Amino acid sequence: MPKCINLGFCIVSGLCYNYNTAYIRRGGISPFFTVFKQTLLFRKRKQNFIKDISKEAYMKVVIIGGVAGGASAAARLRRLSENAEIKVFERSKHMSYANCGLPYFIADVIKEEKMLYVQTPEAFKQRFNVDVFVRHEVTKILPEKKQVEVKNLETGEVFYEDYDKLIISTGAKPMKPAIEGINSEKVMTLRTVEDAVKIKSFVDENKPQSVIIAGGGFIGVELAEGLIERGLKVKIVQRPKQLLKTLDPDMAAYVHAEFRHHGAELLLGKEVLGFEEKENSIVCKLKDGESVEGDFAIFALGVSPDTGLALEAGLKMGVKRTVAVDSKMRTSIEDIYAVGDCVEVLNPISGKMVNIALAGPANKQGRIAADNICGIESEYRGSMGSSIAKVFRLAAASTGLNSATASDLGLDFYSIVLSPLSSSSYYPGFSNLQMKLLVERGTERILGAQVIGEKGADKRLDVIATAMLAGLKGSELKELELCYAPPFSSAKDPCNMAGFMIENIEKGLVDVIDFEGLKEIEGSKEHFLLDVRTEKEYKKAHVEGFVNIPVDELRERLNELPRDKKIIVMCHGGLRSYIACRILKQRGFKPINFSGGFSHYRAVSDDACSRGEVTLPCGMPQ
Repeated sequence: MPKCINLGFCIVSGLCYNYNTAYIRRGGISPFFTVFKQTLLFRKRKQNFIKDISKEAYMKVVIIGGVAGGASAAARLRRLSENAEIKVFERSKHMSYANCGLPYFIADVIKEEKMLYVQTPEAFKQRFNVDVFVRHEVTKILPEKKQVEVKNLETGEVFYEDYDKLIISTGAKPMKPAIEGINSEKVMTLRTVEDAVKIKSFVDENKPQSVIIAGGGFIGVELAEGLIERGLKVKIVQRPKQLLKTLDPDMAAYVHAEFRHHGAELLLGKEVLGFEEKENSIVCKLKDGESVEGDFAIFALGVSPDTGLALEAGLKMGVKRTVAVDSKMRTSIEDIYAVGDCVEVLNPISGKMVNIALAGPANKQGRIAADNICGIESEYRGSMGSSIAKVFRLAAASTGLNSATASDLGLDFYSIVLSPLSSSSYYPGFSNLQMKLLVERGTERILGAQVIGEKGADKRLDVIATAMLAGLKGSELKELELCYAPPFSSAKDPCNMAGFMIENIEKGLVDVIDFEGLKEIEGSKEHFLLDVRTEKEYKKAHVEGFVNIPVDELRERLNELPRDKKIIVMCHGGLRSYIACRILKQRGFKPINFSGGFSHYRAVSDDACSRGEVTLPCGMPQ
């Protein structure tokens, strides 16, 4: 907060002069006394907190699980309390390892196993005075005795550990259904460093030529990319008809195209029934009677909450057999907290309880549990599921709801698709971004966003996720003042452009239709289809049924258009078609802009995006 230089003048004048920004705003007595009061309250709370910590009684905290949430909780506990005894039990050989980095270790991007270890028990003990016991599995929670049963996996010894407070951070485990051949040595899963070492060693020593990856979520996609980069022929089997279910199908098309460009075989809409081991290979049997063969297989159909301990202890369970917790990470049993992939959390967009297995939320929840154990009021506000995956040259990021979830919830929404440039068109190295936002009608609430591109996808997704958390309306994205220089962005950032588009829709300046909407009206006699690209572009490729009138000729050729039909307008990226819509609307026509343009239509309908194609600011392809 800037230092006040008014010397009380605001009380008399009703003006607050902010020296640092040279900004004058109407203030008066209320702002002056509000700042004064808040300053006093902060000082009082700080003094009380320091006093409370200094008089704190002994407390023993036991943490089950020493990776993301558990390690974060332990470190925060120690920073808040020097008097607490803290013990962490981790069943694997390592604590606080980079589980999100395991696919990149297998891919040989991360060269050394030791780089995966964020902390070791020895270093953690030295820095935080926390006792971490690896290869120790908690086998039972006894709430009535405030004890846990622990088994030393090296010696087989079983003992009991008392606690005053307990934190459950057992995470999630790979889904492993009881199907034929699932326990074959040639069928592997990935959860721990040990799993990653096993897979990498198999690849290094046996030099396989092909691999079947069952599952197309984050783990499956990252493993597929890495193994392709290592020279393997990758076959991905996925029950849904797309990879990365957090994306809408039209956005997932870009991911599919990138994988196919790199030689991957995608078996989408196929369900795994089992595996049959042969002498030198493994056969994956599919539900439709087909099969696919590879040198080995990785089963990556996702994860499920590892909550057997909590269930047996009588804790209340939530969605998908998660541990039910409140906003302070407290479970249904006093003095027991739970954090990470094993808990349910609120999705602030849908208002529903969900299970989101991501490292960021797990770390935050560990901190919040520690705060509340130490008497600091702290709440977890929920998770929108912001996530990103690297797919060769592309980054695929998303947050909030996708169209399927929003529809299932009965929300009234529309989507916008835009293809802005990552940076200024006159500066070398720019590329296209593909952005999609879902917006609730009437309220302008941003329900979700998806961004795919070579450069800047993470930045734009993070900006939109922040705007969603802050409760900004969709059109308010246009007001964001974001940093700009030609190598990094354009004067009107892609996030600003999304705000402009939403504002135009909300103010009735233009109507939009998306890919699914266009497919629904296919063959309709109530619509006229207009392509406003150049004649050269149109002749090169166009959507069947669209009539070509270039936007620069539109005003002189209005007599060729029907006034009794809705006119669907398409260009390459969406900008020229918007200009055409404005011309037509002001001339009494009923235009509707196809969101995303021909490039998006082609990528989705063919599931084959042309590598390296970019769009200039005017919307013409380079």
